[in-house]
Amino acid sequence: MPSDQIVQFAIAILGPAAIWLSQSRSMSVQRWACIVALVSQPFWFWAVMESGQWGVAVVACACALAWLRGLWVHWLAPRPPSAVGTLALPPESRLK
Repeated sequence: MPSDQIVQFAIAILGPAAIWLSQSRSMSVQRWACIVALVSQPFWFWAVMESGQWGVAVVACACALAWLRGLWVHWLAPRPPSAVGTLALPPESRLK
């Protein structure tokens, strides 16, 4: 398999996987999105170097920064979950 096909395959698998993980309802699954995405970034940069498309380079850099933020938030400096949540009152509890 030529290197270009490996790069395209990695981008096609890792990119959507990271996006899918980021939309999970489970925080323990969500936190893996940045790891998967950061694994895909070298393939994005390789594809940019091969194609010379500067617009894709800008997007790849912006995405890398966003995923690095996820790495910081979920892995390097996690905070305990806040105690604030939503509260649903039954209709009969309305104040009159």
